[in-house]
Amino acid sequence: MKTYAIFGNPVEHSKSPAMHNAAFNYLGLDAQYIKHHLLDGKTIKEVFLANNYSGANITVPHKIDAFENADCIEGLAKEIGAVNTYVLENGKIKAYNTDAPGFMKAIEEFKNIQSAIILGSGGTSKAIAVAFKHANIKTTVLNRSNNNLEFFENLGASTFTWDDFLCSRYDLVVNCTSAGLKDDNTPTPKEMLHNILDHSRYAIDCIYGKMTPFLQMAKEHNLPCKDGEDMLLFQGVLAFELFTNTKVDNKVVEVMRSALKNS
Repeated sequence: MKTYAIFGNPVEHSKSPAMHNAAFNYLGLDAQYIKHHLLDGKTIKEVFLANNYSGANITVPHKIDAFENADCIEGLAKEIGAVNTYVLENGKIKAYNTDAPGFMKAIEEFKNIQSAIILGSGGTSKAIAVAFKHANIKTTVLNRSNNNLEFFENLGASTFTWDDFLCSRYDLVVNCTSAGLKDDNTPTPKEMLHNILDHSRYAIDCIYGKMTPFLQMAKEHNLPCKDGEDMLLFQGVLAFELFTNTKVDNKVVEVMRSALKNS
């Protein structure tokens, strides 16, 4: 039996095992997907190999360590500088980032996106900004401070802090901060967020499974909006295809979606 894992700290909350095991079972594959609580991300390669994993997903806070420890980096992950998927091939670890294409799949229902503002400057923000660059979407990044903004400037994005922000018009506003995950905070001061939403057409929160203050405000502004569940789903689908070296059909996607919703 092949074994796959999700590395994280914490990892207890992860819904990835439910998604992947449902797909393995549906397709009759002799495989299992488990949670692996990893304290030190710098040990990820040796732990991965010592456990004979065939593949793995990586969640916070280990995506950069996973990037630095892989044998081979594929695709957009080279630009992002972080990975969320490992695949063992001929004794070597190949690393990918499925967050970026997973996000782009999740926003397909939002039509004619030509400009976007990303709130936050962390790893998820970087993945989405790189995806936007390749899709020729004009990107603005707004963060509380100057932390990590140089990365986005090098991509050609406009960058602002709360202190120097000048609002424009945006087709999409994306919350990549943790505001609202375990509190009632908004990703920017409320007056600033109201102004942004007044000048936006769509909104998406990368947090999934709850009505965050950000999404509540988007609804108050009558914006079509959604949480991060589809992003989680589609990055998982893409990772599953890498694990199994197959292209899955819509039936498998729906099996994974159902498992995600019921877990």
